[in-house]
Amino acid sequence: MDAKPPLPPYTLESAAQKVRLAEDAWNSRDPDRVALVYTEDRPWRNRAEFPVGREQVRQFLQRKWARELDYRPVKEIWACGGVLPASTTCPSRPGSASSTGRSGGVPTIIPA
Repeated sequence: MDAKPPLPPYTLESAAQKVRLAEDAWNSRDPDRVALVYTEDRPWRNRAEFPVGREQVRQFLQRKWARELDYRPVKEIWACGGVLPASTTCPSRPGSASSTGRSGGVPTIIPA
């Protein structure tokens, strides 16, 4: 897979753009598009599931989005050290315990 701009080293502005592109991919709800963002053998962690590789990730996302119809993550830049930006994700879940409908965020590294 060819890397898509913006590429490292990141400025704060290009890191924010990379995070926005990741958010757009997730909110497309297209498992193929999201799986292609990650390397073929990247392990994932989601509560009790640990998919590895793009095919398992695709299957996981299909199951996730079949259950969580209103899932819409909001990604924001959390840190940028030049090589890998990190983001925090706040999933939107209507009817959640919070008045904003958002649950707590988890920092993640956005791959180049």
